[in-house]
Amino acid sequence: MTFSICVHESYETPDGERHRRFGVAVTTRLPGVGTLCPFVSENCAVATQSLVNVELGRRGVAYVNDGLTVEDALEALLNADEGAPQRQLHGVDADGTFAFSGEECRDWYGHRTGDHYTVAGNLLTGESVVDAAAEAYEATAVHETIDDTSDGPRVGDGADPLAKRLIDALAAGHLEGGDKRESLPVQSAAVAVETTEDHDVTPPYNDLRVDATETPIADLRETYDLAVQGYEDTLERYAEAYEEDSLDGARAE
Repeated sequence: MTFSICVHESYETPDGERHRRFGVAVTTRLPGVGTLCPFVSENCAVATQSLVNVELGRRGVAYVNDGLTVEDALEALLNADEGAPQRQLHGVDADGTFAFSGEECRDWYGHRTGDHYTVAGNLLTGESVVDAAAEAYEATAVHETIDDTSDGPRVGDGADPLAKRLIDALAAGHLEGGDKRESLPVQSAAVAVETTEDHDVTPPYNDLRVDATETPIADLRETYDLAVQGYEDTLERYAEAYEEDSLDGARAE
């Protein structure tokens, strides 16, 4: 079940501060994929799928946070996992990538790695699903760029937020056929992004899930658009209150 993408990007804000961000996006023909597969921190992004073992994601992120490379962390976890042949596990950190597809995963299954990203899937209509998702991300990937979207994605200058671009990558894979199990109409999708940049108001569009729907990508995109709108409305109404850490600066109307 599932295809997903993990990404690392680096960027600079207009004040000269350097930052990095990590993101995961995933979709499947089962409900609640966002509770099982995507894991992300300021140091890495990991996706666990096929016969899911959530500990591979949780512990993988924890190991990288403690200083291991994503390759060493995920390989160590797979080496200790008797179910490894049925697992699919991939991820990125600031310095590299890792991708594994066990030989007992169900066709079509496989993965692809590129500069700062990994894509993997199983029970897909074909390899073109993974390729389409990878190529859609590659077309919009950014590194070592100036990014000024602190006042909202529709206000500042820079690339579209990573969450939006990851949803677009899912959409490209979905258009190629995605998960082949058409007898399972209830689907789900999720996107999660973490960054080293501090915000007075945490962007809500960086952590979104659609847990049960027949149109997961369209619904996730609509949820993203509404979250962006709500974020910008919040900044307009409550920016002074957040900056002063006081409700005295909040507009009451």
